[in-house]
Amino acid sequence: MALPHAKHLDVINVGPMGEKLHGQVSTSLIKTDRIQLLHMVLAPHQDQPQHHVDDECTIHCLEGEVELVMGGGVRKLRAGSVVVLPAKEQHALRARVESAVLVTLLLRGGDAAAQGGAGNRRDPGKDTPVRP
Repeated sequence: MALPHAKHLDVINVGPMGEKLHGQVSTSLIKTDRIQLLHMVLAPHQDQPQHHVDDECTIHCLEGEVELVMGGGVRKLRAGSVVVLPAKEQHALRARVESAVLVTLLLRGGDAAAQGGAGNRRDPGKDTPVRP
């Protein structure tokens, strides 16, 4: 018998995909009102443009090699590396080889610190950014 307030928890595998990584796409694994886990797949030499989020976030390199580019320099992330970015830290990602990272975002009001991860506000009823 289930407890009235118990939540059903799903187990999600975020381990390396190896050869199966090729052709995969980035996806949101979990999203609640307070947290979002993104499985981001990057092709060789694919860059994510500079952006920020208002709260701390983590980037965990699951496989491959990515460069985290910040004003203070470049950090190389390899499989198993995790970095915690300070709030509002401008950063970009550059993949050197086919790679996958797990990004953990703290959310406010259903979006990444109410800014959509790149300074964009999102209308709760729409999927497109709304510029302030």
